[in-house]
Amino acid sequence: MSHGDETTIDADEPLDVGMLGYRFMGKAHSNALARLPMFFPDAPEVRRHTLIGRDEDALAEAADRFGFERTSTDWREVVDEVDAFYNLGPNHLHVEPSKAALEAGTHVLCEKPLAPTLEGAGELRDAAAASDAVAGCAFNYRFVPAIRYAKRLIDDGSLGEIRHVSGRYYQDWLSDPEAPWAWRMDEELAGSGALGDVGAHTLDLIGFLVNDHTGGIERLSGHLTTFTEERPVPGGDERRPVTVDDAYSAQAEFENGAMGTFEASRVAEGHKNDHSIGIHGTDGSIRFSLERMNELEVMAGDARGYETVLVTDESDPYVEAWWPPGHVLGWEHTFVHENYEFLTAVAEGGEFSPSFGEAYEVQRLLDAVQRSDESGEWVEV
Repeated sequence: MSHGDETTIDADEPLDVGMLGYRFMGKAHSNALARLPMFFPDAPEVRRHTLIGRDEDALAEAADRFGFERTSTDWREVVDEVDAFYNLGPNHLHVEPSKAALEAGTHVLCEKPLAPTLEGAGELRDAAAASDAVAGCAFNYRFVPAIRYAKRLIDDGSLGEIRHVSGRYYQDWLSDPEAPWAWRMDEELAGSGALGDVGAHTLDLIGFLVNDHTGGIERLSGHLTTFTEERPVPGGDERRPVTVDDAYSAQAEFENGAMGTFEASRVAEGHKNDHSIGIHGTDGSIRFSLERMNELEVMAGDARGYETVLVTDESDPYVEAWWPPGHVLGWEHTFVHENYEFLTAVAEGGEFSPSFGEAYEVQRLLDAVQRSDESGEWVEV
């Protein structure tokens, strides 16, 4: 249990988890907590302590389904009563509760992006640096086995010097101009639209894979577009303005001279959750698509073209815990891996990556894209 500025964990007691949010991400992380003891027997024991939300009836129903012992409508009552605080709320709720938890010595896993603004992300980075608690940002795609395999190839030098990287994230859930308004379409609540919502995943993943070899992005040119200026509010005749982007694109220059091209859209008709990356070096290339997340396309060595590698062998990252080779994993498994790493770091006093410091670097890129769009010029990151 956490008390004051000290963070102490009793190895003989389960870790108490408090969770803010019980919808999309709440369901994903709760499922992961339930799966952990079955497939990762060395994972720390966890007690789903308190589920936090605003609607008492919906909260009670969710707590029953997700296996939480208690509910609360005020996160302030919870952050210093649990060992780990999961902040899965809307972006504008990331800063204050996460900061309060860290100041109480409570470990924090916060959904991405770290904050709606660079200033808010900086507050959380500094709070994490001042705390002994583990502070992690939930970029779950780092925990796809094929991505870990790709990183190993890059780190081993199989691709040679990195010359070009690309990433795109296409969705179509806002293609219909009559799709209802939600908090993700408000700049004050979300910070940005497609850029921060899904583009952040791409920028984090590219950094995770190549920053050690390229030095990271040095400058970029960004462009944001909003195609539908207002949307209907559910349950009435009201329409509200859309104050974030529907799509973004960016060109980037890395410190080693490599170039990058990135884009994301929530209005790309025909694409449900199409997250793709490509990394090209002097000696080889890799391609990955989330829609075929168990596969990695690799061209290296004397190969004349791409080979599709099915990353499901027992020797592949995390796969030994699951099924026999060839029995593929799904999107939900990334959260199991993420929770395993985070909770192990909490229990053992270790480090978790991506940290708040790493998430702040992603926020710097998001901010740079927005600044570039406003100025119409290339900007330094």
